Amino acid sequence: MTKREKLLAGICNNPRSVRFDDACRAAELLGFKHKGGQGSHRAFARPGEPELLNFQDRNGCIVPYQARQLIRMIERYSDDKISD
Repeated sequence: MTKREKLLAGICNNPRSVRFDDACRAAELLGFKHKGGQGSHRAFARPGEPELLNFQDRNGCIVPYQARQLIRMIERYSDDKISD
């Protein structure tokens, strides 16, 4: 299992405690680009995807509804061939 697969599987298996840094890294691995955000907020967009990913850092983790959004994107795009 690659680092990419471990990261994405870990997020899917434990959505209540997804680290902010891991969420940002996962979004980038899925082809999303950082579009902005200051301080504890980050926004990511992917060409052709109308839904944005927004993460806020709450004590090192993201909010549960944001983890669910990220998991939807993992399910949608994890089969895309994106390099580690």
